[in-house]
Amino acid sequence: MVGTLVVLAGVYICFFTDWFKPKIIHITSASRVNRMRPARNAAGADVIPVTFSLAPQYKLSEITVVPLAAWQTNKLVLPLWHLVADTNAPTIKLFVYGQRIRGMKPALPGSHAEPLQPDVTYRLFVTAGSAKGQHDFQAKPIN
Repeated sequence: MVGTLVVLAGVYICFFTDWFKPKIIHITSASRVNRMRPARNAAGADVIPVTFSLAPQYKLSEITVVPLAAWQTNKLVLPLWHLVADTNAPTIKLFVYGQRIRGMKPALPGSHAEPLQPDVTYRLFVTAGSAKGQHDFQAKPIN
């Protein structure tokens, strides 16, 4: 009887709880015009800054942005923006591509976010402890 109870409890835990499912960070993005400081790309064309929103707030340990097409052919592609947690990274819900985030530092000392190109698809990867998330986005040109 006890053995059956243990087996049933194990089945319940495996199939009806989130204990063994990977934690997924849900990310959305929006392009918001900031007339005071538009982002400039290497060619000099203006792009609308991209804002990312996390649900719920997370204490991020890593942020990486790569061009999607390059990443699909080479998982070791150099990131355009790569931050890692330094010390006491606060929980955040919202951040803008390329922004300096308190408690995080560039993975390569002295590096900065590379400019985004209009209408190119990028992939954002975020990690917060064991939780992970990814989101595809595009930077829109300012017309």
